Amino acid sequence: MKFIFLLFLFPLFSFSQKKTTDQDTLRGTINSERSWWNLIRYDLTVQPDFASKTIKGKNIIYFEVLEKSNFMQIDLQEPMQIDSVSFEGKLVKFIREENVFHLNFSGIELKDKKQSIVVYYSGKPREAVRAPWDGGWIWSKDKMDRPWMSVACQGLGASVWYPCKDHQSDEPDSGVTFTMILPDTLVGVSNGRLVEVKEYSKGFVSSSWEVLNPINNYNIVPYIGKYVHWGELYMGEKGSLDCDYWVLDYNLEKAKKQFEQVPKMLKCFEHWFGPYPFYEDSYKLVQAPFLGMEHQSAVAYGNNFENGYLGTDLSRSGWGYKWDYILVHESGHEWFGNNITTKDIADMWVHEGFTTYSETIYTMCQFGIEAGNEYQNGLRRSISNNIPIIGQYGVNKEGSGDMYSKGSNLIHIIRQLIEDDDKFRLLLRGLNEDFYHKTVTTFEIEQYINTKIGIDCSLLFDQYLRTVDIPKLEYKVEDNVLLCRWTDCVKGFNLKVKLKNGKWISPTENWTKIDIKLKKKEELAIDPNFYIKVKRIN
Repeated sequence: MKFIFLLFLFPLFSFSQKKTTDQDTLRGTINSERSWWNLIRYDLTVQPDFASKTIKGKNIIYFEVLEKSNFMQIDLQEPMQIDSVSFEGKLVKFIREENVFHLNFSGIELKDKKQSIVVYYSGKPREAVRAPWDGGWIWSKDKMDRPWMSVACQGLGASVWYPCKDHQSDEPDSGVTFTMILPDTLVGVSNGRLVEVKEYSKGFVSSSWEVLNPINNYNIVPYIGKYVHWGELYMGEKGSLDCDYWVLDYNLEKAKKQFEQVPKMLKCFEHWFGPYPFYEDSYKLVQAPFLGMEHQSAVAYGNNFENGYLGTDLSRSGWGYKWDYILVHESGHEWFGNNITTKDIADMWVHEGFTTYSETIYTMCQFGIEAGNEYQNGLRRSISNNIPIIGQYGVNKEGSGDMYSKGSNLIHIIRQLIEDDDKFRLLLRGLNEDFYHKTVTTFEIEQYINTKIGIDCSLLFDQYLRTVDIPKLEYKVEDNVLLCRWTDCVKGFNLKVKLKNGKWISPTENWTKIDIKLKKKEELAIDPNFYIKVKRIN
């Protein structure tokens, strides 16, 4: 998740309508230099220099050869530089095209299906000045003036700081080993589990972490600072889950109190979404020098150890003050975003819409269904309906920031149509089971929902994901007869809606007689859980 510093959650660049470039296509498309190989694993090393704001390291990229090709695209953004590439001890030639390196394997025989290259890199990575609203490497200091470093790069891409295949559709299937070389006065934390900390050279240590599960490139991050640790075991649906917490030393006591919310959150989410998807890699919260991000098995936390979103309630319902927004939302991404990942970021509503709905689920778990409804409906204040939720495919462009609240309201409507929370819960659990550790498209998610609930929601998806119009229910009363129709809608739109009295009506695009008696001046009271407009025609 990215944020913009308002009360609402909009990715900063979602409002940009810049013309796409060749670089956008190289980044956003699985072209001939990417399609012939499948990413298996990274063995990544980085050594930052805080004083010069530079980094250096290497990435051993393990891959499977799917078909013969002479050229491989590796992504690394300017001004970072690939210093050398080797394959089986032999140097590989390459040329640079801005943020892309084209490796030339001509004359090199790729004999086996599984291979690896070693990529050495160095440079001064783009600095995130206002992370996570912009992206890059974060060179910060804690309040005791000690170095505190990390990375936030969702959307911008992991290639802002290390060489990789920077596309969401191809995750390293067997995870990553990540080693940080640091001054021995600092502690390095990352995704997965700590493998070892050992002396590297005088005054320096190497800290190695390992992830066993598939992981998205932008989720692989270092956290470097004066960290202390404590942990606990959560007895979940798949047994014992290690929960580890890493915070700056002077925040230990207040962090212990605030993070007491974690077991309640995990219990709620496992009940509704299925088992935590990464038991093998543990669950972690890591204090970060920015607000938050859904880094898999190492969730970035920077919400000042207080409830709400930086002390505010995004829904203005009052319920958002009763739990820690960053803890809940970013952890929800472990199911929607990290477990289920979209192939193209144009479909990021799957991440953000469902995860925003996890806030509603958590509110309901703690305070009841009406509290959840009030929280959810309050989020509509953030919806701008500026551009469609789904972005442009193949050029690494997200759609509107409405993917958060508008996406969750779409899910809320589907829940109302199902009329059975047990069935709705099985839908959410089924998504996480059937798309476990997979990359998906919007179309796959739409078809899955339609099939599982037995309701064709295709026009509903088209309306809320692909247009900026909120369907308007117009009604009039003629001789005490109620007539209704849909306007501002896609062709054939026929959403049935529930009234406050519990009755359902099924309007169409044409004036339709509704078998409900309504007095001439009586208002049509629609269930507020439907995100629609209502207008009386005199």
